[in-house]
Amino acid sequence: MALTACASAASPAGPPASPAGPALPAGPALPAHWVRFRHVDGAVDLAGPRADGSFVLAAAGRLVTMSRASALRPFARGPGGYSTAIGPEPYLTMAGNDRVAGTRCSFPSGAIFALQPAGRPGVIEISANGQARRFVTLPGGVTPTGITADSTGRFGHMLLVTARGHAAASVLGIDCTGAVHTITTQAPAMEGGIAVAPPSFGRYGGDLIAPNETSGRVFAVRPDGSVATLAVSGLPHGGDIGVESAGFVPPGFGASDAAYLADRYSPHNRHPGTNSVLRLPGAELIKAGVRAGDLLVATEGSARTIVVRCAGSCTVRYIAAGLATSHAEGHIVFTARSRPLRRG
Repeated sequence: MALTACASAASPAGPPASPAGPALPAGPALPAHWVRFRHVDGAVDLAGPRADGSFVLAAAGRLVTMSRASALRPFARGPGGYSTAIGPEPYLTMAGNDRVAGTRCSFPSGAIFALQPAGRPGVIEISANGQARRFVTLPGGVTPTGITADSTGRFGHMLLVTARGHAAASVLGIDCTGAVHTITTQAPAMEGGIAVAPPSFGRYGGDLIAPNETSGRVFAVRPDGSVATLAVSGLPHGGDIGVESAGFVPPGFGASDAAYLADRYSPHNRHPGTNSVLRLPGAELIKAGVRAGDLLVATEGSARTIVVRCAGSCTVRYIAAGLATSHAEGHIVFTARSRPLRRG
């Protein structure tokens, strides 16, 4: 079911009205389905893959690694390790090691960066050998809602953080010295699995891509702070229902690969979650016409998933469903045959 969503430019104050997105299909079965892959108590987000092919998973205030074969191992435990409160959403990203613009440094190879949304909001760095430290404290009055790493260089290879403020959302860049740079303080609300688009993603290549669950829109933020409505999902939207998770299909993605997504347990919620990591087989994605460079976006409620492809214009197709009870959170991550997932 191919449908087109018209993207529209917007000022930093937020997007203008745009056409309605695609309607949900009523009849034929979808070509792809998320399935439970591994039970993990308190699963919230995934980052990676790392050099060994494993992912780092935030779960119940701790970190574990998960192999492609689903084996779990504790990570960053003991003295100097990582822990955080259970309840908030400590989204993760893995930074690249490219030189950060305007500095003489890069982020450590294999380092994981986790949001600290409660207490003193900030970002925690976890080294490849599992040592954790507070990397930066964020400005007062903001609550971080998303994190990713810029692998394209359009944002200078910084970490990018979205944050909720009193009147509007902010997008912040963090360099390898811990300096915080304000990209915009007038963005629309954004939350969850934000990602930077690859250069091949049409006019939005190198932009920060972020979903909004309450409106069902997907936004693109440029390095100058301006915002565009990239797509209207056409999926159910609202708090704890709408688009939440995003990720770009990496180069080399094939039928033997897969996409992964955290399904968080949320008691008393309309979508209470399954305490697991979900898997979407590569063979099903390829059958659905998905290819490297495409954007997958999933809803928080039931993990309903669209694929967005941008060249001269952007198209949106609804391609996958999750379990009715799923409560999807954080990034969509991928394995790939030729090389690890692009970071973020």
